[in-house]
Amino acid sequence: MPGSEIFTPGLLAGRHALVTGGGTGIGLAIAHELARLGAGVTVAARNAERLEKAATDLRATGAAAFARTVNIRNETEVAALFDAMAGAGTVPDILVNNAGGQFAAEPLAISANGFRAVIDLNLHGTWHVTREFAQRLIDAGRPGSIVNIVLSTQGGSAMMMHSAAARAGVENMTKSLAFAWGPKGITVNAVAPGTIDTAALDNYGRDEMLAWGKRLPVPRIGEADEVAWAVAFLCSPAGRYITGTTVVVDGGQHLMGLDR
Repeated sequence: MPGSEIFTPGLLAGRHALVTGGGTGIGLAIAHELARLGAGVTVAARNAERLEKAATDLRATGAAAFARTVNIRNETEVAALFDAMAGAGTVPDILVNNAGGQFAAEPLAISANGFRAVIDLNLHGTWHVTREFAQRLIDAGRPGSIVNIVLSTQGGSAMMMHSAAARAGVENMTKSLAFAWGPKGITVNAVAPGTIDTAALDNYGRDEMLAWGKRLPVPRIGEADEVAWAVAFLCSPAGRYITGTTVVVDGGQHLMGLDR
């Protein structure tokens, strides 16, 4: 199911996207899809080596691509990121908040510092980037699109309680900001992937996850491109009347709860 058969070429021409966590996995797939549709793309994360490789691969496809290092938990670094982009003439009107992370653990095994770190990255970090993006867009009187990548919060997760709690916060923030910024021409949505086939799957046991995926209503795990297509739709003209919602891309996994 190549993306070229789904979207019109040049659909996002003239726009620029900032994709946090865009150096690998789902974030990189999103960056490639937005770039393929004509948008300029800046990938941002902490690992400079991965970012440069991602940007080089994107440029090899003919895309206008840039790499910027940032720790989204640090407000000063986030502001500096947007200053650097503005200085280079790459002012984004698409933001994909993909950066995040967690570790599997039973609730009572999560320390106060561990809980705080996951909340700080996934919830506070997302807000730092979103606030800076929206403030600059609103000051310039420009419309834009925000898409937050979250976990499905329709079920609980015994081993990902800290991350699920943070992402639930992001999902509600999505609704609140959609209400607040709709009159400014900014749509705010979320995409909730299920189990997706990326390199990160190795951390959870690839063979086990592939076997488990066969139990889903759509009996396989997902592909990163399938998440990217949902993001592209929400950022496209076809998504301009959609805001404050979460698109679940999980093959029906949410019907079974988050735990396997």
